[in-house]
Amino acid sequence: MPRSINTVASKYRRKKILNASKGYSGARSKLFSVAKNAVEKSLQYAYVGRKRKKRYFRSLWIQRVNAGVRRYYLPYSKFICKLYDKNIHLNRKVLADLALHHPEAFKVIIEEIK
Repeated sequence: MPRSINTVASKYRRKKILNASKGYSGARSKLFSVAKNAVEKSLQYAYVGRKRKKRYFRSLWIQRVNAGVRRYYLPYSKFICKLYDKNIHLNRKVLADLALHHPEAFKVIIEEIK
């Protein structure tokens, strides 16, 4: 009985990896075994990067809100505390946008909590 190998599927599998590794330098984009390792590693970096992105943006929003609040001689921690005390539920993303792009609206929030 002749040996059966599924050439179509294996070709597709290799092509998928080599297409994903396009733009990598040297053997990382040409040789399947090296490219496979490079693509796997890049997917790991991408996974971690998606988690880091959330962390970085939250810290950026906190910095922007802090800068906006400091204009009114109020520390960030007290500002957040007073927001919760007054039942104003705005997340840091919205507060950062207001502090950066709409200072008048941000001033209204400051006056509301004082």
